[in-house]
Amino acid sequence: MSISAETKKEIIAKHKASNNDTGSAEVQIALFTERIANLTDHLKTHRKDFHSTRGLMILVGKRRQMLAYLKNKDEKRFLAIVEQLGLKKKI
Repeated sequence: MSISAETKKEIIAKHKASNNDTGSAEVQIALFTERIANLTDHLKTHRKDFHSTRGLMILVGKRRQMLAYLKNKDEKRFLAIVEQLGLKKKI
C-alpha cells in the first residue's frame, strides 16, 4: 500500500518546482493522491479492512488541508495542480 521508491521519484520529478524541491505543496499533494489511489484499490478487494479505511480518511483530510493552504497562498498554483491531478475544485 505504500509507494515504491521509483514511483515516488517519478512523482517528485514531475511536480517539483526546482532541482532540490522534494517537499513543496504540489509534491506533497501529488504523493497524497498516489497513496489515496493505492488505498482505494486495496479497499475495493478488502472491504472490511477498517484500519486501512481510517488511514484513507486521514490521507484525504491531509490532502484537503494542503489544497486549502495552497489555494489561500497562491491560487494559480492551486489551479495548476488540480488540473494536473484531475481533482475536483471544491475546496
